[in-house]
Order: sequence, then structure tokens, then C-alpha cells
Amino acid sequence: MGRRLPAGAGGGLTLRLRLLAAAAGIVAVSLVLAGALTWVFVRDLEFQSTQVQLDRQVMPAAAEVKFQECFVKTRAAAPCRLDSSTDYVDRLNALVAPTLGGNRLLLLDSQRRVVYDSSPDSSALGLQVPIVQSTRVANVGEIRASFGGQDYFAAAFKITPGRNPLFASFVVIAQPQSLAATAAAGDLATRLLEAGGAALIVAMLLILLVSRSVTMPLTQLASAAEDIAAGNYARRVSIKGQDELGKLGSAFNRMAEAVERARKVQRDFLANVSHELKTPLTSLIGFSQALVDGSLLSEVERTRAATIVHEESERVLRMAQELLDLARVEAGSISMHITAVDLGGQLQHELEMVRPRAGARGLALRVNVPDDIPPVAADPERLHQVLDNLLDNAVKYAPEGTTVNATARLSGGAVEAIVSNPAGPHRPDPDRMFDRFYRADPSRSAVAGGVGLGLAISRELVLAMKGRMWADFDEAGNLRVHLALPAAREAEKKPEPEAASAAVA
Repeated sequence: MGRRLPAGAGGGLTLRLRLLAAAAGIVAVSLVLAGALTWVFVRDLEFQSTQVQLDRQVMPAAAEVKFQECFVKTRAAAPCRLDSSTDYVDRLNALVAPTLGGNRLLLLDSQRRVVYDSSPDSSALGLQVPIVQSTRVANVGEIRASFGGQDYFAAAFKITPGRNPLFASFVVIAQPQSLAATAAAGDLATRLLEAGGAALIVAMLLILLVSRSVTMPLTQLASAAEDIAAGNYARRVSIKGQDELGKLGSAFNRMAEAVERARKVQRDFLANVSHELKTPLTSLIGFSQALVDGSLLSEVERTRAATIVHEESERVLRMAQELLDLARVEAGSISMHITAVDLGGQLQHELEMVRPRAGARGLALRVNVPDDIPPVAADPERLHQVLDNLLDNAVKYAPEGTTVNATARLSGGAVEAIVSNPAGPHRPDPDRMFDRFYRADPSRSAVAGGVGLGLAISRELVLAMKGRMWADFDEAGNLRVHLALPAAREAEKKPEPEAASAAVA
């Protein structure tokens, strides 16, 4: 069969496209913002550069204006004759203004009013402009003014007005701000396009790498989830790391392990239930069939067959009840009536109930409960079920002629009861004793040893009463089963047991 396309593959492609689109948008916005900021900085630098150039050009322009103040005779000794204002302006327009490279030439009088304007529209004539001292070039002033609705940079140099037909006191060179801005934009646009294109290419490559590093683990997770959903519970992902994706991969693997364990427990549970039911059902069918078809001729045989049918029926009913109890406890649907219970008195009561069985096997029962043991917070009926199971197991599995001990002690804020007995030749595994259907001796008869659900039910009941149950071995090799329950806080203490300890041979 061909391998199916993971359900997350299309979503991964969409996610990659979304990442690329989002990243491209971020890059575009970043480039626009960076270009805008760069344009502001470059424009300011261009304005400063333009002002410095005007500051340096105004002095040669002033010298040229001074040279054009009068008509110079061919004879050097002849005095300079002043021209008329019209001749002077014509000479400035023809000889000086064209040499300024497109800049505007202005002359100001002593009141800083414009008396000459090289612009054809002469829109600046008569305007008064402010002059401030330049911080870049000595003896040069700077002007920021608006002529004809257009902003200008300008530099001014003071001259002597004595021989000037227009009585000008300042020579001014002006340049429109828009010209400087256009020059800055033209130079910047090419560089921004080059830098933006290179940045966009690099960004897209990085985005592809990043999106690949994000979508590949997600695609792997989706594929693994599909495999687990299809029943391949051994599937794991190889996503490592301390980042969010690495933690997600580790969490997924832990989840897969938990699912695999749960499925194994379920399979084992069904197999064990089937195995445990097979023997009694076989007996029931066989002996009931023998009773029906009349193959049992004597009364003794019929009585024996009826007895076996009765015992096996009780066994099946007991197993069904235990399974029902276990399911109810694990589902949390079992009701608990927590109250103060005298643990010492309850232990002695349970010992009296198992004493006949212990005597039949030659076992000694000992109980040791200190006088200051407080009552425990527990459900009396469920505590009876737990203690009965513990003592019944101890009496059932302890070697004949040995001693079963039941003690109680304070352990922090809890009261701990311990049931111990020699383990015998088949030492159980303390870590597996509370598993369903566990038996230390697999060959032991289920009729004598139960089906292995008692301890599993007892542990779930103790957990429901907010307690703990575990097992271990002491130094002498005796098996100890511990039951810890919280001490009752606000309940009245029941009467103390008459004896702190008792021994029965």
C-alpha cells in the first residue's frame, strides 16, 4: 500500500506561504521605513552640502559683481566712470548671472531689500530678507527665504556700495531647496533600489530557511500524529532542542509513549480477562453439559458437578464485581463518605475476621498500634475493603507456621499502617504488585489465589481517599505493604483500643 499524504502537508504549505507573505510584508515595510528615514538624513546632508557650496561660491561672485560696477576705459590711467543702473543690470545679466551654474543672483541694499534679481520674473525685488552669520565660512551670511512661493538656500557677502549704481551692500547667491532635494532623491533612489533589492533577496533566502526550519518539524509532527491515529503507536519524532518546537517534539514523544503504554495495558487487560474467564466458563460448560445429558450416573458425581458449577459461578461473579469496582474507582464515579476512623481499632477488627483462616494455616497474628495514634480521614466501608484485602493476601501467601504483623505509626501529617509477612519462595515484585492480574507465582491456581485485582482496586481506593499505598521488603526479607492516610483534623477521637499490642500463637 502506498503511504498516505499527511493531513498536515497542505496546511504546512499554506503555513509556509503565510510565513513568506508575512515576512515579505515585514521586509517591505522595513524597507519603506528605512528608505524614509534614510531620505530624511540624506536630504538634510544634501541641504547642508548645498549651503556650504553657496557659502564658498558667494565670495567669487561678489568679486565679479564688484568688477562690473563701472565701465573700464582702455587707458589704465583713466578714471572709472559709473554706469547707469540699466547698463549695470544688463551687464550683470549678460556677464555674471550665466556664470553661476543656474543659481539665482540677488543684490541687497543696506536695509537688506532686494534691488536686483537675476530671475526673469524678478519676483524678489523689494523683499526684505534676514541674514544670519554662517558657522562654516567666515564673513559670509546665510539666508533661508521664500521667493515667488519657492523656498531657497542663499549665501550673502557684504560689499562697499560706494561705486555701485544700485547702491547694493550685499551680494547673494540663492538656490531652490527643491533642486537640492531632487538631486538628493535622484542619487538616493538608485542606491536605495540597489540596497533594497539586495536586502530583499537576502531576506527571502533567510525567510525560506526559517520557514523550512519551522514547517518541516510541523509536517513531521502531523505525519507522526497520522501514524499514531492509524495504530502505529511506536512512531516517534526526532525534533530536539530547547526552543518551542523542541519542547513540542518532546511533549509529543511523551504523549505517544503514554498512548502506547495505555494501549498495551488495555491489550494485556483484555487478554488477562479472557484468560481468567476461560477456565471457569470451561468448567461451567463441561459440568453443566454433563448434568444435562445424564452422563453422571451416581449421586456423588452429580453433587460434585453441581458444587463445581456453583463455585465457578461465584468465581465469575466475584471477578465481574471486582472489574466493575475497578472501573468505577478509575472513572471517579464511586462515592466516598470521608469521616474520622480509628485505624487501630479497625486493624484489630480485621485481624479477628481473618484469624480462623490464619489458624488453619498455623499462622500467628500480631498487632502493634501506639496509644497516641490519631484517627484517619477515610471512608469506613472502603477502608474495611482495603485492610481486608491486605490481611487476606498476607494470610493466603505467608508460609505456614510464620507470623503476620500489622502495625501503625505516625509519618509526618499522615498515619501509616504496615502489614508484613515472610515472602516465601516466590518473592513478588514490589513495583508490579499493584498491577492488574499480577501474581508472584504464575502457576498458582486462580481459585486459591484470586484473579489479581484486589491490590489494584485497593490502591485506587486509597488514592481516592487522598492516601498512598506501596510495597517493599525489610532487612529480614519480609514483604511489607504500606498504607498511608491523612490524619483526621476536626473529628472527635474514638475510644482507645484496650491493648496496644497483642500476640496470638
